[in-house]
Amino acid sequence: MDPTFRGEELRRYSRHFILPEVGKAGQAKLKAAKVLLIGTGGLGSPAAMYLAASGVGQLGLVDFDKVDLTNLHRQIIHGTSDVGSPKLDSATRSIADINPNVEVVKHEARLTSSNALEIMADYDLVVDGTDNFPTRYLVNDACVLLGKPNMYGSIFRFEGQATVFCASEGPCYRCLFPEPPPPGMVPSCADAGVLGVLPGIIGMIQATEAIKFILGIGEPLIGRLLIYDALGMRFTELRIRKDPACPACGESPSLNGLIDYEQFCGISSEPSMKEIEPADLAAMLEEDVPFTLLDVREQEEYDEFHIAEPVLIPLGRLPFMLGELNPESKTIVYCRSGRRSATACEILQNAGFVDVANLVGGAEAWLEEIDRQD
Repeated sequence: MDPTFRGEELRRYSRHFILPEVGKAGQAKLKAAKVLLIGTGGLGSPAAMYLAASGVGQLGLVDFDKVDLTNLHRQIIHGTSDVGSPKLDSATRSIADINPNVEVVKHEARLTSSNALEIMADYDLVVDGTDNFPTRYLVNDACVLLGKPNMYGSIFRFEGQATVFCASEGPCYRCLFPEPPPPGMVPSCADAGVLGVLPGIIGMIQATEAIKFILGIGEPLIGRLLIYDALGMRFTELRIRKDPACPACGESPSLNGLIDYEQFCGISSEPSMKEIEPADLAAMLEEDVPFTLLDVREQEEYDEFHIAEPVLIPLGRLPFMLGELNPESKTIVYCRSGRRSATACEILQNAGFVDVANLVGGAEAWLEEIDRQD
């Protein structure tokens, strides 16, 4: 009897044992490994499931969200019966069903500058399954400070990206993206949509890179950005160079600790604009109160559905088309979910518009509360 693997484990990992590059010695490395997954959503779901199936001994999961019905077309670690439950709980149940030998450590918290270093400290590597820029910069900087490799992935509509950031051997996230994009300029999945299978492909690439790193086999994606185009069904590879002036991993790094990443990405931590509920907007439309209704979605979203007869100016064009709006008029702004419109409100306020309000929940809330459609 093998002292490392007992009973059903010998059969469970038998196909790994016969791979010369893995074998029992490699499987023992997997069993001893500790991997932290930031997020159990679209990317974290497949990554967690395949890492568990492969026999990684400990999986740390960081999440604070609950399962929503809109998650299920891509976040396959959760099921219909899990809707409303904490994602950590449903993910833990799925992992236990896949491989009861895996120890799951739950970190039910939002990853912040105050807890990131403590949470990451005991893990061998990090799989970044986040979907926003402040947390990506936070994960990167914490990994650089702790000397942890970061299996990075991102998705947008029909395209995904993956690489491995390892500051001791190559570039970090800041080398690729020295500055964050303006707030709201890159829509979230809730605003732009995402093909359900896309995060499965990228998440499995992240899991593959994690397993390769643990085993010490193959050529890692360090210094290489893999871009996947689902519509064209093609992969493109770009080289990423280490930036000597990078504040995190450069020759003379100036980043000595974690910072305020919301502020760094230009996101205010407190609401800076007025908000209006769908019911109040409906009342204004019913009473024919004079105001400007501004839709900052894209043309195809507008064509699918729009509220009343708004002025359509997609967010990316708004700074160049302010002259088409009356800065003295009360302006109510909406998008799909309220995120892009919040950015639009900030743009308008900075341009001197006197009375601006954001529709809470956007078109989704309007359809749910006011204009329910079959």
